[in-house]
Amino acid sequence: MKHRITRVTTRAGDQGQTSLADGTRLPKTDLRFAAMGDVDELNTHVGVLVTELPRDGTLWSLCQQVQQELFDLGANLATGGQTPPPAMDLLEREVENLNATLPPLTEFVLPGGTRAAAAAHVCRAVCRRAERAVWALADEASQPCAQYLNRLSDLFFVMARCCNAGTDEAQWRGSKKPE
Repeated sequence: MKHRITRVTTRAGDQGQTSLADGTRLPKTDLRFAAMGDVDELNTHVGVLVTELPRDGTLWSLCQQVQQELFDLGANLATGGQTPPPAMDLLEREVENLNATLPPLTEFVLPGGTRAAAAAHVCRAVCRRAERAVWALADEASQPCAQYLNRLSDLFFVMARCCNAGTDEAQWRGSKKPE
């Protein structure tokens, strides 16, 4: 078995630069690293969501798959498109399947509800930020990654609604105070 990480502390980034997968050194403030960092942050939030889901459930399994795909997406960003981005067909299929089990929306949904739903909403918001960061790269190789993140944010929204199924889902009513 190949070991990729032999040392955690390398001091190679102490001068404000770090390397892409091909060895190219860039400033840590480069847009590519911002996008990769947002994807990494999203993956950590998915890890938190996983802890709130039943281990034998569909959403738990789906999140496990998403975490693998987010690593694939990060590899695509780190290699400038030399590794394939994750496919969107699973996301699109699952959004459709899960959404079919939910009541129709009549208003915007407020983030919250159960702990799992709140965690899914955080994943959705972080996913949208990661998507914007990937779009900011403005290169052809990253476009499929941005599209994947767009679909993934839809999945997190539907997952949040599933986690709140059977509860009174909080909806936006406007900020007017009752008279």
